[in-house]
Amino acid sequence: MGFNCGIVGLPNVGKSTLFNALTATAGAEAANFPFCTIEPNIGRVSVPDERLKKISDITKSAKIISTQLEFVDIAGLVRGASKGEGLGNQFLANIREVDAIIHVLRCFEDENVTHVEGDIEPIRDAETVETELMLADMESLEKRVNALEKRAKGDEKEAKQLLRLVQSTLELLRDGVPARKLEVSDDDKKAFGMLQLLTSKPVLYACNVEEESASDGNALSAKVAEMAAAQGATSVVVSAKIEEEVSQLADAEEKAEFLEALGLHEAGLDRVIRAGYSLLKLITFFTSGPKETRAWTVFDGALGPQAAGVIHTDFERGYIKAETIAYDNFVSLGGEQAVKDAGKMRQEGKTYQVKDGDIMLFRFNV
Repeated sequence: MGFNCGIVGLPNVGKSTLFNALTATAGAEAANFPFCTIEPNIGRVSVPDERLKKISDITKSAKIISTQLEFVDIAGLVRGASKGEGLGNQFLANIREVDAIIHVLRCFEDENVTHVEGDIEPIRDAETVETELMLADMESLEKRVNALEKRAKGDEKEAKQLLRLVQSTLELLRDGVPARKLEVSDDDKKAFGMLQLLTSKPVLYACNVEEESASDGNALSAKVAEMAAAQGATSVVVSAKIEEEVSQLADAEEKAEFLEALGLHEAGLDRVIRAGYSLLKLITFFTSGPKETRAWTVFDGALGPQAAGVIHTDFERGYIKAETIAYDNFVSLGGEQAVKDAGKMRQEGKTYQVKDGDIMLFRFNV
């Protein structure tokens, strides 16, 4: 099961620098000119989770395996992208393939790094990108209307459903409201997803600030936080420059000392990764034994058999039950046997909704 976040924004806001730091590679060339990233670079990163080590220490596992999230570095967008300006068509095609958007906004001044709009104004930049995505969505939906109307007249149930969703979404977009704000019923979610709308994707704003503001942000990032709150979105503060330097340090202790010297408790990238994970409405469950302690990812609301299927399709097909322990009980009582003795291990059937932090052992028969 793969989940990915597309890193987007105007040129020269720090997208590729952030991507390089995230993936600890030099895979994306960072340069002081637009469109240095032409093909989308892709990297997978481990999701930081301190629970893994605590579980592993108790079970004395030989190794620890984190769950991962995929990041896609997408070419910079410019005003007019919806009409093909710059690398617009390619940008829009690439972003259509991701599950969520991390929108990098430049919140720092630097006369040595040019800005395509001439000055630094992150709210304007956010609106520029959002407008281009909405225009692209409008064009995509308007092209569908005539064909759907003809099919709907023929009493096609699916066409009627799609036409209703298209018309409702177009009303929103024409009012300057992104598609993700449309209230979609459970019955309509699958059909709505088939529309593949750019503005239906959840958004996280990453405020790229100067080193001195990496801890608490600055006046520009505060404006972004206010905008995000008004949208029901999330924002995080990160200094791509600092993160790039941190990513080049191999030793964990050295990284911690470097961050501490800057007054930082953790890497900004850890906040970005966790926020991206949350943005996708994902939760983590664990399996643990002498060989390994491993984190697995499922959507919030997943049932026991679906979680089992993440490990192997046979587990889902032949699911019988899951021996389940809450993380807090596992740690506080000191492991599986102590949990059993305390009567805290649960036998969960096919309708059980997996909780974040569950430690699970699946019983199946195929």
